Amino acid sequence: MTDRRRAAALTRTFLATAMGACLIAGCGALPGGTGGSGDTLTVMTFAPEDTKATNMPGMPGMAKAYERWVNAKGGINGRKLRVLTCNEKNTPTGAADCARKAVKEKAIAVVGSYSQHGRAFMAPLEAEGIPFIGGYGVTSEEFQSTLSYPVNGGQPVLLAGAGHQLARTCTQVALVRPDTLAGDSMPVLLNAGLKANKLADASDIRAAEDSADFSPQAREALSNTTSTSSAGTANAKDSKDSKDAKEKGKGCVTAVLGERTETFFDAFRRAADTQNRKLQISSVLGSVSQSLVDRTGGKESPFEGAFLTSWYPVAGDPLWQPMRKVIADYAFGDDTVDPDDTGAQTTWIAYTVLSEVVKRFKEDEDITARKVGRMLNQSQAIKTGGLTPDLSWRYQDMRAVAGFPRIVNGRVTFQIVQSGRLVAQEGEGSLDMTSTLEQAPRAA
Repeated sequence: MTDRRRAAALTRTFLATAMGACLIAGCGALPGGTGGSGDTLTVMTFAPEDTKATNMPGMPGMAKAYERWVNAKGGINGRKLRVLTCNEKNTPTGAADCARKAVKEKAIAVVGSYSQHGRAFMAPLEAEGIPFIGGYGVTSEEFQSTLSYPVNGGQPVLLAGAGHQLARTCTQVALVRPDTLAGDSMPVLLNAGLKANKLADASDIRAAEDSADFSPQAREALSNTTSTSSAGTANAKDSKDSKDAKEKGKGCVTAVLGERTETFFDAFRRAADTQNRKLQISSVLGSVSQSLVDRTGGKESPFEGAFLTSWYPVAGDPLWQPMRKVIADYAFGDDTVDPDDTGAQTTWIAYTVLSEVVKRFKEDEDITARKVGRMLNQSQAIKTGGLTPDLSWRYQDMRAVAGFPRIVNGRVTFQIVQSGRLVAQEGEGSLDMTSTLEQAPRAA
């Protein structure tokens, strides 16, 4: 054997021995390592895509943009972020599959995700101690599981807020909502806001969430808001002046149908035109968005004048500028990532929470899902740049809301479509709906 061959053989032997020793001792992390091992943190974001009902592609899109941005600046506290995405398919099986994938990949958290199937995805996550941070808030499990850390009040506060918003204008209210398990709680929540303002319960109109024809529901909504007398409101006799009474003599229709909200209001507009009627329409952010208003005509949109309830400041608020810059620089032309979309906004806030939590670990500390959960349970409040109140999920921060004990942020904002833009409703600041929900019957 020549000296060169002998040296090469010795080098290979040394490297193999060293690598074996390192593996035994647990040095560092191998490339592609998952979970919190080494310098890589694995998380997941899931949402439905390409379905016939509600789709939220902007949420995984926002998550990937955040991953590129945070890694470009050195990661979170020096740790690389690995974001897995999953199509939840708007089915229980799809939701469970995404959760099991998170378990298999040893994710330290599921962040900024959307699903109507809370039972399907929470059980696998709970079994492995994986926290669910910043879900969209459409299921009761997100406000009941001790491993869920909501950043907003979900559908409960939106609907209670919508009741508050409508009660100031309407005599009668009709609610059109999906005939699903998640939809069954909506009337109770909307009525909580109406009752707090001494208005009668809304008519409950169910619809298949993937329907292409909402004509029957449109006709029913018109029929249930026919009377404009003051009999529908308990406080009409106590009105201070005739102007207030006149303003309350109005029928209102609110629809919360996700992507099918547009389809319903198209059918409703045509039905209302045949009766020469003009009713106040409303919805919540997520079912109606700025992009929908733009797509349906801007200033000429049928949503002009519509009332909307949101969790967050209006999309044009300067507080969103950091998110907008990340989307512009790191979404790489992904047009599903809309900075005006409530789903993308929720995902941004959820990843802000994740980042702040990770920074509270020591630099050399191994981070696991269970450790992240413990940190969230014990940490002082987390700031989100003013987009929400400071968030904390300690026991003393929980609210006495029947069926939704983990609501820690009950704030809503009130918006209206004016000249084709979603703007803050004049005279209506943000409002905490917690006390209203605390007085409501159990909705889940």
